[in-house]
Amino acid sequence: MRPISKRIDIRDKNSKFLYYVKVLGWHLVPGIFYRSKLRKKIDRLSNLSETEQAYVKFRVSYYNKLSPSQKIGDHATLLKNFSLPEKQRAYYFDTREYTRYFDPSLKANFLFGDITRVPDEPSIVKSRPIHGNNENSVILNLDKLRHFNFITDDTRFEDKKNMLVGRGVVKREHRIRFYEMYFNHPMCNLGQINTNKNPHWVREFLTIREHLDYKFILCLEGNDVATNLKWVMSSNSLAVMPKPKFETWFMEGTLVGNKHYVEIKDDYSDLEERLHYYINNPHEANEIIRHAHAYVEQFKNKQREDLISLLVLDTYFKNTGQKKSL
Repeated sequence: MRPISKRIDIRDKNSKFLYYVKVLGWHLVPGIFYRSKLRKKIDRLSNLSETEQAYVKFRVSYYNKLSPSQKIGDHATLLKNFSLPEKQRAYYFDTREYTRYFDPSLKANFLFGDITRVPDEPSIVKSRPIHGNNENSVILNLDKLRHFNFITDDTRFEDKKNMLVGRGVVKREHRIRFYEMYFNHPMCNLGQINTNKNPHWVREFLTIREHLDYKFILCLEGNDVATNLKWVMSSNSLAVMPKPKFETWFMEGTLVGNKHYVEIKDDYSDLEERLHYYINNPHEANEIIRHAHAYVEQFKNKQREDLISLLVLDTYFKNTGQKKSL
């Protein structure tokens, strides 16, 4: 059981209260109001510089790889029938934030949760495999209250502990293997937060702020991506992980090992060597931190993120033959 003071420490987390106030606010506005604003919002693309336009178009094509004339399938949901589910409500709200701008007679397939397979029909997802033909997996920024969390870290890399810290749910085989190898390692402070398996690995809860005392933070993928990767890359600590296999709106597939994070082998065998290297080469460690911060910055322009999201959906409806391009 984590101490009460830690349970209520929300300094480094997105505000649920503000999130749901915002959600309630736009639910009180008639849908026709949003639909009347779609063209104006998408036309903002033409007001951007050529460099900015190219960047936005790259992001849209990265998330939505659908080629024209794709079949939507027989089980797609009409937007007017898209309703609040009993579970995964954050996914619904994050999707509805943008689908409300489109004609309610349009259809889409929605796959919510940690999706690690490519669906048979073009579908809106939070996550997808990085490699192989993932065309049918069209990414939106879903469950972003939990996943898209960035922080400010005022402690220099040089002033942190020469150790790797990690806290997480340890159920999946690859995480179990890491803990078997390094739980008792003197350079690691590891602990699992679930208590239903391997109780000898259960350790005290650590806040985000307490993680920042360490030079290295473990970012192993879970069911899909590593949830903590975004805030770790916005800190002055180094994210440590193998090359990612899954991606979300954060475009994990574009991350470069030893430029944006410390890359270790899939079998974890070089962990100690990699930690020692960056302890002994703080200049290179700070270069990774600089590149990681620059990477994170691209997701902080809310107006641009909204434009990209609307264009991803507009392309989805266009390439499934349901509407003409605006």
